[in-house]
Amino acid sequence: MEKNEIISPENLVYKKPTLMNNVPMHYCPGCSHGVVHKLVAEVIEDMGMEDKSIGVSPVGCSVFAYRYIDIDWQEAAHGRAPAVATAIKRMWPDRLVFTYQGDGDLGCIGAAETIHALNRGENITIIFINNAIYGMTGGQMAPTTLIGQKTATCPYGREPQLHGYPLKVPEMAALFEGTCFVTRQSVDTVGHITKAKKAIRKAFEANMAEKGSCLVEITSTCNSGWKMPPAKANEWMTENMFPFYPQGDLKDTTKE
Repeated sequence: MEKNEIISPENLVYKKPTLMNNVPMHYCPGCSHGVVHKLVAEVIEDMGMEDKSIGVSPVGCSVFAYRYIDIDWQEAAHGRAPAVATAIKRMWPDRLVFTYQGDGDLGCIGAAETIHALNRGENITIIFINNAIYGMTGGQMAPTTLIGQKTATCPYGREPQLHGYPLKVPEMAALFEGTCFVTRQSVDTVGHITKAKKAIRKAFEANMAEKGSCLVEITSTCNSGWKMPPAKANEWMTENMFPFYPQGDLKDTTKE
């Protein structure tokens, strides 16, 4: 292709989602957050919900989601995003409302808000980034840290007798009467990215159809917190996290 040749629409393979702001990316190289941001932006655009979407971002790496996706956002205190999202959805039921949370925020200080919002069947989607560690604050052990996994606060590996067991949030959420769609996906390969996008869209559509609460977990990497290069982090996730956190749908009543 010549340097100044114009790319015709039929030859266009990829373009940046129009809802993605043109700002420098602050996430570490290899982080899964940027990919998930892109998928959320694409789904909202595909659904034509650009002016009717409201995201809720709390504390942690995910707090800066508002910088990247050009929709309405509401900040929330640590762990309280599902409660804030509940209020927004009840006040504006015609809006697409979702939270964007990490495992420390959702599974630790926000566990109560998460459980009760899902159990009530609020028509919101919780997008849950599970990288098995507290990423922003220095790599401490999270509720989702694997047995034997080393972190800043369990340098010899997580021990169940001392630290308890990793929390499987989707398995728990699937038991609630109020949830209609619960899934666990990842974004480490093109195939997995495609599946994750479909899952996010299904969740958003279920919310707008008032079918109940949705939880979309994205099993992710934190190569900085894990102290690994990006490629090695993906390998570690595949070998260690996928067996404990199986990929796929855990509950789907959206067609009932």
